[in-house]
Amino acid sequence: MRLACLAAVLLAAISIVLPRPVDAADLPIYDYQVVHAYPHDAGAFTEGLFYKDGFLYESTGLAGHSTIRKVDLATGEVIRSVQVPSKYFGEGIVDWGKELISLTYQTEVGFVRDFDTFAVKKEFHYVGEGWALTRDDKHIYMSDGTADIRVLNPTTLNEERRIHVTLNGRPVTYVNELEWVKGQIYANVWQTTWILRIDPATGNVVGVIDLKGLKPADTSDDTDAVANGIAYDGKGDRLFVTGKNWTKLFEIRLKERPAAK
Repeated sequence: MRLACLAAVLLAAISIVLPRPVDAADLPIYDYQVVHAYPHDAGAFTEGLFYKDGFLYESTGLAGHSTIRKVDLATGEVIRSVQVPSKYFGEGIVDWGKELISLTYQTEVGFVRDFDTFAVKKEFHYVGEGWALTRDDKHIYMSDGTADIRVLNPTTLNEERRIHVTLNGRPVTYVNELEWVKGQIYANVWQTTWILRIDPATGNVVGVIDLKGLKPADTSDDTDAVANGIAYDGKGDRLFVTGKNWTKLFEIRLKERPAAK
């Protein structure tokens, strides 16, 4: 999600906080089956993603290139787009009622926007970095690059508490793009192929989805072109994933990996 020059350092850190997640004997590991591949804008540095009423809503990052857009799922066509001011690095988005909430990376400011036009209605502030957003029926959830997920009041956007994410008792940092799926929080881990399935009541990782091999072959080999972006269609029970500057967005079906013998 961040600068490529930091990748080696951060990958080393990730290997410490995620000790062998794909062969943890007491943790379900899920592989994927591609149900359908859809076009995705290779110029979209995906930071936030959600599905609503037949469309994808996507935020893209990089200062001077950040956008918020409504996208036709089937064709990848951008139906509506607004440019985020160049001084901001755009981050996660989520819908709440008739509004769309968006974050910025290191500027400690977010925006409440009109859902239909994306026009800014007001701004709000938080301490630290803004990475991603998702929601259930009562709260908004925000990641900030640490092992904590902030729980926000959807009306005031004030922080009410935090969920501390742990795997086998150890904190997991670089929790990134979020999606609420059937009572769990799904979360990309930056610079890995993993999506964590997190119990929001405890913060415990209760499963790991491994997206290894999913990145399209015609996608840039830049180290920042990593898996990032999860969207869920609750009515259709469809799970979508993509990555930064990926040429495809995928609907996938999960398959639990047989336990190692």
